[in-house]
Amino acid sequence: MADRVATQTLARALPALPFVGGDWQERATSQTFDVIDPVTEGTITTVTEADAATVDAAVTAARRAVDGDWGRSDGTERGRALNRLADLVEARADDFADLESLDVGKPGFEPRVIDLPQTVATFRHFAGWADKLEGRSIPTAGYMGRRTLSYTVRRPVGVVAAITPWNSPTMISAWKLAPALAAGCAVVLKPPEDAPLTSLLLAQLAAEAGLPAGTLNVVPGRGATTGNLVIDHPGVDKISFTGSPETGRIVAAAAARRFTPTTLELGGKSPQIVFADADLAQAAQGVAVGIFANQGEVCAAGSRILVAREVYEEFVARLVELAAGVVLGDPFDAGTTMGALINSKQQRRVLQYIELGRSEGARVACGGAAPDRPGYFVQPTFLADATNSMTVAREEIFGPVGAVIPFDDEAQAVDLANDSAYALAATIWTTDLSRAHDVAGRVEAGSVAVNGWSPLDPRLPWGGSKLSGQGRELGRAGLDANTQEKTVTVVL
Repeated sequence: MADRVATQTLARALPALPFVGGDWQERATSQTFDVIDPVTEGTITTVTEADAATVDAAVTAARRAVDGDWGRSDGTERGRALNRLADLVEARADDFADLESLDVGKPGFEPRVIDLPQTVATFRHFAGWADKLEGRSIPTAGYMGRRTLSYTVRRPVGVVAAITPWNSPTMISAWKLAPALAAGCAVVLKPPEDAPLTSLLLAQLAAEAGLPAGTLNVVPGRGATTGNLVIDHPGVDKISFTGSPETGRIVAAAAARRFTPTTLELGGKSPQIVFADADLAQAAQGVAVGIFANQGEVCAAGSRILVAREVYEEFVARLVELAAGVVLGDPFDAGTTMGALINSKQQRRVLQYIELGRSEGARVACGGAAPDRPGYFVQPTFLADATNSMTVAREEIFGPVGAVIPFDDEAQAVDLANDSAYALAATIWTTDLSRAHDVAGRVEAGSVAVNGWSPLDPRLPWGGSKLSGQGRELGRAGLDANTQEKTVTVVL
């Protein structure tokens, strides 16, 4: 098991500075911000915030990379560089996982099982795509009686601003970086202020992997300062943002002023539909993972649990039993299965939602409070007898809180699932294969899983609609989102 003290030493050894044009930037006039440990509530390290001059330098360096060595490199070279980066990340996987436990609060097994394997796989997957960006030949009727050859080529969109969230900073950085870099773009990465440490380590490894200066720039800072500077910069050609709908609106408004293309992944209120014919033991385990993983701080968290009325009471009892087995504690303790929320603000927000659910008539079947101990912990909570009109079923809580709602038949289950402002992910629990395919086609979600929880894979496109955002990351769609298609017509 990882050692907390050793990880704190590692965190303090990282250059807590912006990384621009291949160098760590030290500016005496820059502001700083503290990175807080959500378990001890103490300061892990203090990071220099990227100011306007630093952000401008980062965009300028990225532009030079796009116009220079990186943009002119062929796909084979880019693929080799991304594979070297994947190897370096894999070699330091434990360090990345430990840093996420320290500044995010998640138990160490989670980044080791999910975040880091996905990070490495994402870099390797898009490394393989880097030399396969190809256009198409399109037959036409010709030009003024003469034959023509018309074809398209795909070119990098240019300088990409990538803004990542604090819940899975390493993995989601890879989701944004890998396809952009494979396409020949350069990136200005603005990491989350609550959890910037793995992005600083990633910058070190990118330089070690041989990415030309300016190909990856990391500008840590607060959203209201550095984040706004990044999205408002006229040299940015695309913005990729993952975060809340509220901030997503700010990003979209800034992008609209310059018609800058965006990819927005803005969260969810994902339904988990449990039919009476499901394997209830398997479904209960899966539902618990779907809402308790990463303390419920997951955009695709299955926070609306729709259960067939005939098995409702039995299923709630199973969920309560599983919640009782969750061990809250320090992510560096071997027995811990759930860590702390990211900060005190998020802890207060989650507890307020629980009280709101209680006041609107939901029954707190288990949990519902913060344990009497330091740290930003909230007990695993199920709000039973909820309705889809309650606030806890309408708004994203981003904590270990599931609203359990009964339904009477398949049609009502689909109606309840779709009666949401979000449409990111959904899970269907059933042993009826025909029902699984039918309901999967009718549920409004960017990703639907059957008898599992939204499996992640770099080959599969990821994203949603409604308040869950627009565009797709990963898969071929993620690669295309970082390119522009150019048409060339030659009159023969």
